[in-house]
Amino acid sequence: MSTIERSVRRWPGDTPHTDVLAIEEPLEIRVEGQPVAVTMRTPGHDLELAAGFLFTEGVIDGPDDLVAMRHTGDPDDPKQNTVDCVLAGGVEAHRDALAKATRELYATSSCGICGKASIDRIHVHAPPVTGSLQIPMELLVQLPDRLRAAQAVFAQTGGLHGAGLFSIQGELEVVREDIGRHNAVDKVLGWRLRQDKIPVDDRILVVSSRAGFEIVQKAHVAGVKLIVAMGAASSLAVELAAASGLALYGFVRDGRCTRYC
Repeated sequence: MSTIERSVRRWPGDTPHTDVLAIEEPLEIRVEGQPVAVTMRTPGHDLELAAGFLFTEGVIDGPDDLVAMRHTGDPDDPKQNTVDCVLAGGVEAHRDALAKATRELYATSSCGICGKASIDRIHVHAPPVTGSLQIPMELLVQLPDRLRAAQAVFAQTGGLHGAGLFSIQGELEVVREDIGRHNAVDKVLGWRLRQDKIPVDDRILVVSSRAGFEIVQKAHVAGVKLIVAMGAASSLAVELAAASGLALYGFVRDGRCTRYC
């Protein structure tokens, strides 16, 4: 369940109304019983979220590194807020990443690691991409509207971010929604990983939010070559995209856009 109804009052008129809210609850991601991260998310597609998180944080390289994934706790409890993952025996080289696989692994706007150090860290796990995806600009500027049209829960609540993967013909492959924009990205990338379709170098990543550093980082690790964002890009996101060979577009709406790199 990703939504809940609540009684509210609206002004003007101070009239009673039943509103639909997006649910926000914590999800704890564990690896073989060891807590790795807690993220505030909208329930739904939790296994994709966990898989995408482990992939984009460098803990695993692909679907073969994941032996099993499951919710823990009482199966009759509607709040299944813990996912435990079992890694393959051959990924010992990545197990040292478990201690670092938190939201602070790479720099965000709330921590103090400099941009160059952050970008250098990412390139250890994911070298710059090669090649590019070609799409007519007239089609590219339509993609956010196509994403929004597929966001069923946003239509109810107005309170969820969306992420989607599109072909260069503008066809939507998968869309996911979440209270956290980085979680929505992890969910679509996790879906691709669980479909054994990694790297994601044949699809355009479209997000309903701004393009922050974390979104570009996750896209780059997954092999994405082109990112389309409805909002602005941050300075560090542009630096990372430029250094990594990604095409990055922001403010993509109303038939217009800004190409950062």
